[in-house]
Amino acid sequence: MKYKFVIERSKTGYSAYEKKRPIYTYGDTIHEMRLNALEAVNLYEEEFEKKPSTLSALSFEIDFKQFFDYYKVINSKHLAKRIGMNESLLSQYVNGKKNPSKKQVERIIDGLHEIGKELTELVLV
Repeated sequence: MKYKFVIERSKTGYSAYEKKRPIYTYGDTIHEMRLNALEAVNLYEEEFEKKPSTLSALSFEIDFKQFFDYYKVINSKHLAKRIGMNESLLSQYVNGKKNPSKKQVERIIDGLHEIGKELTELVLV
């Protein structure tokens, strides 16, 4: 079973809710919130006598503004250059002034995944 959570920034950290089921959680960081979401899912499944889930059964959605607020190390100006996108357009997505199309979202995510892949392959000396 797949669980889809939506992440929202709150005054005390990050909260998340599952899109189709009454499962809610929070954490000081996104990492903590993800672990708490897994615990909440397993408590929910326990009620229905299902076997426990793993993090791979959970997915998380976050809007662009919150993503770039949390991952400040990712510079939207440089990301735009890297993926060949207009800097101003990506800035409007990040600031919530415009909503990207599905195609633009995929383009941005592909660029972020490419950077992540490169980082995992690096050896720092």
